[in-house]
Amino acid sequence: MLHPHLNSLVVAVRHEIERPNRRIESVYFMDAGIASVVAVQADETQVEVGLVGPEGMTGTAVVLGGDQTPHSTYIQVAGEAQWIKADQLRKAMKASDSLRALLLKYVQTFMVQTTHTAIANARAHIDRRLARWILMAQDRTGNKTLPLTHEFLALMLGVRRPGVTETLQSLTRQKLIETGRSKILVLNRNGLEKMAGYSYGVPEKEYRRLIG
Repeated sequence: MLHPHLNSLVVAVRHEIERPNRRIESVYFMDAGIASVVAVQADETQVEVGLVGPEGMTGTAVVLGGDQTPHSTYIQVAGEAQWIKADQLRKAMKASDSLRALLLKYVQTFMVQTTHTAIANARAHIDRRLARWILMAQDRTGNKTLPLTHEFLALMLGVRRPGVTETLQSLTRQKLIETGRSKILVLNRNGLEKMAGYSYGVPEKEYRRLIG
């Protein structure tokens, strides 16, 4: 149903997929890499509200019947994607109840993810939030080495860069990670899961329940 209309694309860091309050022209299915969905406030402050990797797709507004969002979506970890014009996706969903049902299930899992991001941002200390974010990034890349800068992490977590640096140093002292130039190496995933605590796991469980 979708295959004839899909186009392959190598996506670089900062590649823009969706712009705030602009019509969504294309929807991306990530094959590799990570896209960030970022809330943009009136003063241009940006905070990440969701991650999309090979488990998912952009364009949830299209699946729900809309054509735009107040959020920005762009590539955070370079990779590859399949993209389809939004109008073609709408036609495919009308033609296939099973496709529509599957995409709506994904939207539900993404909504659970964004809800738990909001809870973590409101109630969890930055060390828990950073541990959660590293786990989510590793889930989507499948790699122990994550190409991430302190600047990007600060933007994603909505905190000042010195706070990210200090927290990375703390996780390093606990031998949970190693840091290098623009990268993080996961050393102890179980330890990161303990550090993340309640802030990690519910969206992942919901994804497995609905999609597998």
